[in-house]
Amino acid sequence: MNANAIVQKLWRLCAVLRKDGITYQQYVTELTYLLFLKMMAERGREAGAIPLSCRWGELAKLNGLEQLDLYRSSLVALGSTSSRIGPNDALVLKPTEAAGREERERYADARPIPEMVQAIFDNASTFIREPQNLTTLVTAIDDLDWFSEERDQFGDLYEGLLQKNAEETKRGAGQYFTPRVLIELLVRLMQPQSGEVIQDPASGTGGFLIAADRYMKARTDGYFDLPDSGAWQKANAFHGMENVAGTYRLLLMNLYLHDLAPEHVAMGDTLSEKGKRLGKANLILTNPPFGPAGGAPTRDDLTVTASVSSYQLPFVEHCIRSLKPGGRAAIVVPDNVLFEDGRGKALRQMMMDWCDLHTILRLPTGIFYAQGVKTNVIFLTRGKTETGNTDKVWVYDLRAQMPKFGKTNQLTEAHFKDFEEVYGADPNGKERGDDHGEDGRWRCFKREEIAARGDNLDIAWLREAEEEAEEGLTEPEDIAGAILGHLQAAMTEIEALSAELEDDLPVVAPEATA
Repeated sequence: MNANAIVQKLWRLCAVLRKDGITYQQYVTELTYLLFLKMMAERGREAGAIPLSCRWGELAKLNGLEQLDLYRSSLVALGSTSSRIGPNDALVLKPTEAAGREERERYADARPIPEMVQAIFDNASTFIREPQNLTTLVTAIDDLDWFSEERDQFGDLYEGLLQKNAEETKRGAGQYFTPRVLIELLVRLMQPQSGEVIQDPASGTGGFLIAADRYMKARTDGYFDLPDSGAWQKANAFHGMENVAGTYRLLLMNLYLHDLAPEHVAMGDTLSEKGKRLGKANLILTNPPFGPAGGAPTRDDLTVTASVSSYQLPFVEHCIRSLKPGGRAAIVVPDNVLFEDGRGKALRQMMMDWCDLHTILRLPTGIFYAQGVKTNVIFLTRGKTETGNTDKVWVYDLRAQMPKFGKTNQLTEAHFKDFEEVYGADPNGKERGDDHGEDGRWRCFKREEIAARGDNLDIAWLREAEEEAEEGLTEPEDIAGAILGHLQAAMTEIEALSAELEDDLPVVAPEATA
C-alpha cells in the first residue's frame, strides 16, 4: 500500500474520532504519538529509547479501558524528565523523598529517556475519551502494510497527513500551510547543495527542510556518494526554529520520520535573542508568519525593524543578516513588505543594498487556503559588500488574469512552468528569459526606476480587478476565506500605520556590520 492510500485510510478514521469531540488538529497530534511508537517498533529502535511497558507491542495487545489507561500513562512517562530506562528496558520513575537507598541508586544508575523522545512527548496527553476509539486507531495502524517496494513509507505518510490537515482546516498549525507545490518549486530554483547550511527560521512542520533534503538525496544516491555517507549532512546541514509548542512536536516527528537528526532545530522565538543561535546560512527557505507579533523584536541586532510589532518585516531582516556572503534566499512575504513606508522602506533599501534582490514572484490569492491573503516570493543573494548590490529586479506576475484558486481548484506545478523557464537555471538569477513587455507577465525594472517609485516594489502592470476573480467563488469556505483574508490584510496595514505614528524616532540607517 503506497503512502497516499495509507493517508486516505487513516484520514477516514478521523470521522470516527470526530464523535469523540476531537478536531482535525488534535487528530494529527494523536497520530503523532501513535505513529512514533509504531515506527520505533517497525524500525527496531525501541531498545534504549522506549521503556518496555510503553512500547507499541504492549499497547497493541490490549483493548478497552486497560489499553486507554496504558496509553495515558505512557504519554506521561515518555515526556517526563523524571522517567528513566533501567535494566532490561524497565521504566524507572524518580523516587519520592521517602524512598530507600536502593530505590534511589536504581534510579541514578538508569539511563535517561533520549531528549528527542522527551521533546515529542513533552506535556503530552490524549484527547481520546472513548476506549473503543483508541482501539480502532491502534488496530488500523497495526494492520497497515508499512513497507512497499522496499521503501519506508512513514515520512511520506506523515507529510501527507499534515497536508490533509491544512486542506481541511484552511490553516496549518499556527500559520498558513505552505502548499507543497510551492515548496518544491522554490527548492528546485534555489538548488540546495550538499555541504551547505540550510535554514528555515519559521520552520512550521518542516516542509522546506524536508524538501531540500529530498532534493539533495536524489542527486547523491541518498547521500551515499558523499565521503561520510551523509553523516554530517543529516546532523549539521539543517537549522530551524519554531515558536509554537504543538507545531514543534509535529516538526520533530516529521524530521525524524524522514531520517533527519533535528540537532539544530530548536523551539523558540526567532525574533528574540534565541534567534541568533540559528547562525549563518548558505541558503534560507522560509514562509514567515504574517500579522501582529504582540510586540517588537527583543533582539539587539535587528536595528532596522527594532520598533516594528509585526512578524513579517523583522523576519526579513533576520534573513538578510543571517545569509553568508554569496548566500541565497527565497522568502514568502505579504504585499505590505513591498510597499510599506517608514521602517518598511528602510528595510527594502537595506535589502537592495546588502543583497541582489534579483526576482519577485507575485503569487495568486487563495493558494494559502485564504482567498484574500496576497503574497509574493522574494529571491535574493547576499553580497560581499553592503552597498549597491541590486542593479535590477525582475518581476513575474502570477496574480493578474489567473483562474480562481480555492479548495476546488488548487495550484499545480503546471501553473509555475512559464515562471520556472524564464527564471533560468542559475539559482542566483544570472540567466534570465527576455522581458515580456507590458502585455506579458515577466518584466525587468532597473534600480533607478525603483528609486523613482520611492523604493516601492509592489509593481503591477497587468490590469485585472482581483475582485472579479473572487466574484466567481462558489464554495462557502472559499468565500469566507476571502473575507477573512481582506480583514487580516486591512488589520496588518492599520497596525503598520499605528506603529509609524507612535514611532517618533527618525529612521536609522542599517549598521555597517552584519
